[in-house]
Amino acid sequence: MITVSNISKQYESVKALTNISFSINDNEIFGLIGPDGAGKTTFMRLLTTMLLPDNGLIEANGFNTVSDYKKVRNIIGYMPGRFSLYQDLTVEENLNFFASVFNTTIEQNYDLIANIYKQIEPFKNRVAGKLSGGMKQKLALSCALIHKPEILVLDEPTTGVDAVSRMEFWQMLKRLKMKGITIIVSTPYMDEASLCDRVALIQNGQILKIDTPENIIKSYPKYLIAVNAKNKYKLIHDLRKYKNSSSVFAFGSSVHVTFKNNNTDIDELKNFLISEGNVEIDINIAQPDIEDCFMELMKAEKNE
Repeated sequence: MITVSNISKQYESVKALTNISFSINDNEIFGLIGPDGAGKTTFMRLLTTMLLPDNGLIEANGFNTVSDYKKVRNIIGYMPGRFSLYQDLTVEENLNFFASVFNTTIEQNYDLIANIYKQIEPFKNRVAGKLSGGMKQKLALSCALIHKPEILVLDEPTTGVDAVSRMEFWQMLKRLKMKGITIIVSTPYMDEASLCDRVALIQNGQILKIDTPENIIKSYPKYLIAVNAKNKYKLIHDLRKYKNSSSVFAFGSSVHVTFKNNNTDIDELKNFLISEGNVEIDINIAQPDIEDCFMELMKAEKNE
């Protein structure tokens, strides 16, 4: 188990994390979900002993990340957001190097990485710098796992990777969980939250909510509609003028809207939009997802 107690971290005048506390259970996929600058990478670096906290305590499987940092490094596999392997070494040379750092070999732990490494093994003599984005991702994950860590820490591992590689990566994580590994993954992609057992929604260095994706969505308090029209930019502008609008934001091809009295007259809204010159208007009741919940929590935090 990982326990985080009253952790804060500040860079000069910027508060990266402010007094956050939570726990991560053994053998779960725990997602840290939030936009760029929310504090995700700072937390990952604190957990992996790369940074020291200003105050507070993190324990990973009973080891203090400050006083027991050497033991923590032995039980954690870390894949940073940027590809940080040796670009001029081959695939096999990188993997051998990281195995040697932990006094092990590829052969000893091949069973753990076999499903991942087999996909790039045909290119084992290619230098890492010449790999595609998806192949770099698989190599970095193999290197993070080569010493059989108890905890796997992944900082935005799917950023900049195509949709197919993203899905393949999450399938790999599910298989690793079945081997008893606790996985902490950060991502700015709200749709990836549903692939986690539990998620922490984070913004401006503070935790907004922690729960299962299903429970977070169930707790969404507002009546939500999706609106479409020919001119989306004009639609957003006009919806924000509507007297009963509470929140208005773009969501894919549509616009999601909530209301001050948590309800509204759809016909009245449609007539208002027509009077403002909107055409091809389509209004439907929408089911919220994690992104809607995140936006609502951010708004509630600002209003406090």
